[in-house]
Amino acid sequence: MATILNAVRVALERTPPKLSADISDRGIVLTGGGALLKNLDKRIREETGLPVSIADDPLASVVLGTGTDAERFQAAAHGVHRLRQI
Repeated sequence: MATILNAVRVALERTPPKLSADISDRGIVLTGGGALLKNLDKRIREETGLPVSIADDPLASVVLGTGTDAERFQAAAHGVHRLRQI
């Protein structure tokens, strides 16, 4: 748990100001298997002072998010291809 908390701390310290402000406003959402670690959300909240929540379905959210990114990438690539044809 200490390693995870340290990694969160380091990541937040290296976060650009604009994204940092976004995280302060919206908080951190835990996803994946790590989100299921008992009291991880509570510990991160205590360590950072930021709001922390767990995704509704943390294991599926990683897969769904990756699928969404892949679809967006394909759409963007298709758009660039169409622009080259013009």
